[in-house]
Amino acid sequence: LQKHEFFVDMTCEGCSNAVTRVLHRLGGVNFDIDLPNKKVCIDSEHNVDTLLETLKKTGKNASYLGEKSAQ
Repeated sequence: LQKHEFFVDMTCEGCSNAVTRVLHRLGGVNFDIDLPNKKVCIDSEHNVDTLLETLKKTGKNASYLGEKSAQ
């Protein structure tokens, strides 16, 4: 699985909950939300465009930061 890192303009717990909701709805993803740094790391077989479109459904500004090497 690819690990992708996204910026999502989250300011509170409600924002991160919205991200969690849309990603669960998409399915087939494992993710970590880093609220203080406004980052979401996603392990998924979905392509970047699909993941980005999904994150944008939260109504938040979202952008792709790049692939994250597995650590």
